[in-house]
Amino acid sequence: MQSDLLILPATLPSPDTVQREMATSTKQREFIASARLKIAEILNGNDQRLLLVVGPCSIHDYDSTMEYAQKLQALSDKVSDHFFVIMRTFFDKARSTVGWQGYASDPYLNGSEDLGTGINLTRKLLLSLAELGVPTAAEILNPISILYFNDLLSWGCIGARTTESQTHRQIASSLPLPIAFKNNTAGNIGAAINGVIAASSPHNFMGINNLGQVSTICSEGNPLAHIVLRGSENDTNYDPKSVQHALNKLCMAKLPKRLMIDCSHGNSNRQHEQQPKVFNEVIAQILSGNKHIRGLCLESHLNPGNQPIPSCLTMLKYGISITDPCMGWEETENLIYTSCKLLKKNRIFDAALF
Repeated sequence: MQSDLLILPATLPSPDTVQREMATSTKQREFIASARLKIAEILNGNDQRLLLVVGPCSIHDYDSTMEYAQKLQALSDKVSDHFFVIMRTFFDKARSTVGWQGYASDPYLNGSEDLGTGINLTRKLLLSLAELGVPTAAEILNPISILYFNDLLSWGCIGARTTESQTHRQIASSLPLPIAFKNNTAGNIGAAINGVIAASSPHNFMGINNLGQVSTICSEGNPLAHIVLRGSENDTNYDPKSVQHALNKLCMAKLPKRLMIDCSHGNSNRQHEQQPKVFNEVIAQILSGNKHIRGLCLESHLNPGNQPIPSCLTMLKYGISITDPCMGWEETENLIYTSCKLLKKNRIFDAALF
């Protein structure tokens, strides 16, 4: 195969250029810094609220994402005594084989893979969410594309397929935001714990700087790295025994005893109808006294289920996931409200004991 067949004649602007042309305002920067600080306080046990990372499996259009965000922002205000809500805005999607790789890669959903447009549209969306006052979360998947967006994110994760990747661990060590490592697809939490150890440490590694130059990247280590239990292809790991096993492993590794639980993926057997069951059982563990569970993750959209990308895009249904199936908004809202009432009642009970 000739090497010139591997290179498309399209040069992308550097991350620095894009960040200057689509710059954050002082208000947006202060909001993102504040959100990161609040997440850090919760992870470190200084804020008794729970993190709640909730939103579409993947974002694929501006309008439905903003409509969802407006609903989520209103809900967040009402439950803020018990939850700090972060919206899933996953713009890069890991694939087991091939398929649509996300809004940043293929914003038109037609295989054109217009990366330049994808970068601009993704940044436009994240800027709009920051202006609205909605903290955002994304998977750190592409080592280069994250440089275009890392100033806009409040929380990030390394997914199950890349949690053992040295490159991703090094990148996590250099990012200025809390980063979670999910257990791998086989359910191995040791891989996630090793990821936390690596990401917590300083590194010198080859990478791309904001000017788009190949450089030596010197990272200080990420003190807010933590794990997420997401189940596996064959089993779940959100039950009390699995959670305690993970906490014991963290203790043995001399890491902070803190974790989050993903109510989707392997823990729901990829059935969105099972997410409320998982969520409620995790809340029950917290109400029973487990203070090491610092947060939960849900996959939710305006409407329930999912859909394939149709060949005729006019047939695409509005507000429905095009990747994993999601809960609908009404069920999401009711689930969060109900758990908030339980947490409030428990807090009143706890206060009465002292």
